Amino acid sequence: MKSIPGMRPTSPGSLVRASDRISFLYLEHCIIEKDSSALTATNADGVLHIPSATLSVLMLGPGTKITHQAMCVVADSGMCVIWVGEEGVRYYAHGRPIGRGTKLLEAQAKIVSNQQMRMIAARTMYGMRWPGEDTSKLTMQQLRGREGARVKRIYAQMSKKYGIIWDKRQYKMDDFTGSDPINTALSAAHTSLYGLTHAAIVALGCAPGLGVFHCGHDRAFVYDIADLYKADVTIPIAFEAAAAMRDNDFPQDELPSYVRRACRDKFKQEKLGNRIVRDIKTILLQQTPDTDDDNWYEEGLLALWDPTEDGPVPGGHNYATDAS
Repeated sequence: MKSIPGMRPTSPGSLVRASDRISFLYLEHCIIEKDSSALTATNADGVLHIPSATLSVLMLGPGTKITHQAMCVVADSGMCVIWVGEEGVRYYAHGRPIGRGTKLLEAQAKIVSNQQMRMIAARTMYGMRWPGEDTSKLTMQQLRGREGARVKRIYAQMSKKYGIIWDKRQYKMDDFTGSDPINTALSAAHTSLYGLTHAAIVALGCAPGLGVFHCGHDRAFVYDIADLYKADVTIPIAFEAAAAMRDNDFPQDELPSYVRRACRDKFKQEKLGNRIVRDIKTILLQQTPDTDDDNWYEEGLLALWDPTEDGPVPGGHNYATDAS
């Protein structure tokens, strides 16, 4: 079979940075194709042009098809693609990261491999969620306890504010709509947040599976970072959506799409993509939020590891010595 000529790879410097991208786009029952160097989505209603160069994550729901050439555009743009199941659950794939260097990835690996550095990162993340508390001497058990108490209070406050009965977080992975409205709304909101967070993590060249708080799962770091924003973003959206369903009497099967639209608007309003990138840099590099250091973004130079003080040596060189 004759091969199809590929596209010339885009240089990292010409890509739109993760912090400046649109959060996500959800599509279902359509065909995704390449049109010149862009993407289109076609269904019975017509053709939609997709801003692939400025999109963080493309969520493909049931009934979607995507061509090989369209995936080439996706991979080259640094956009994250998520094939999602019914009602927007599960995550399957992403394109090549925007950041081609390994500065952040190596910093992440050091943190999860060193107990002292990991504790510093954990305390930093707790301080981001609950500013104003002295966490310098707290253990992981104490951090978890304080977090649990604060989250419990947030649910109670939201329940009182919106008049929604709250018992506990409960859902079934194999029956998304089998929960009560508030749990369905929370699942839909968190799924949208996980998608944007995962997209930012892989765009920066980090490892989704190397978490600080979470571990043992291929999305551990995704859950770590997403937890920073639930109290301010997705939990309020979910309670507002459940109240809207009750007050406007629309069916529960329309609730996930209502929540996704609310998340999309909130993510844009809060510039959440920018915030996620800034927070990841703060956690991994221990930078102050206003530090302007974008070295992580530059094209990485392939080198060979060397344990001496001189550090890595250049790759692409024959280091054989002449025995004679």
